[in-house]
Amino acid sequence: MARNTSADSTSSPVSPISKSETRVDGRLHVVCGPPASGKSTYGRKLARRLGALFLDSDQVGERLVRAGLAMAGKDPDDRDSPEYKSAFRDAVYETLFDLAAAHLTYLPVVIAGPFTREMGCIDWPQALQRRLAEEPVIHWVHCPPEIRRARIESRGESRDLPKLAAWSTYLATCREDPPLCPHVAIDGCQGL
Repeated sequence: MARNTSADSTSSPVSPISKSETRVDGRLHVVCGPPASGKSTYGRKLARRLGALFLDSDQVGERLVRAGLAMAGKDPDDRDSPEYKSAFRDAVYETLFDLAAAHLTYLPVVIAGPFTREMGCIDWPQALQRRLAEEPVIHWVHCPPEIRRARIESRGESRDLPKLAAWSTYLATCREDPPLCPHVAIDGCQGL
């Protein structure tokens, strides 16, 4: 279920709207939320609906990240350590934005990624608009941690093994709160 929210309404309930009423105007859509919340599933469906290019942070840099971590003698499945975040996090996101900028002149773009830090910035949409010359629509996909854990276990990705091995520690790094900026809230527990 989707609902429109704004920065000043995140602490109070907002009337839900149906998925068919989800805001789809604009050419740039950013889908954010914790891992296994349903971002990729929702993002793919949104991209199909819009005839948009779909860019997923898990896919765009995966081979390069694995190779770089292995060359550095680090766990190629690591996506949560300070070393990964220092060396790769921003580079992966900048690659997503570079690809989006290159394609926005031809077609709409949907970008999916956790964007944990960015969700805490009230001016994130304005920063994206300056970077990409297009006003973004932010979509926040969320669901409870126990559902996300079950999804992580069932998808069987090696990059998730460190998360599962230290679930409590990992969970403490996840942002459970909605973005501070205006966004469309998507219930990832529902059939996306």
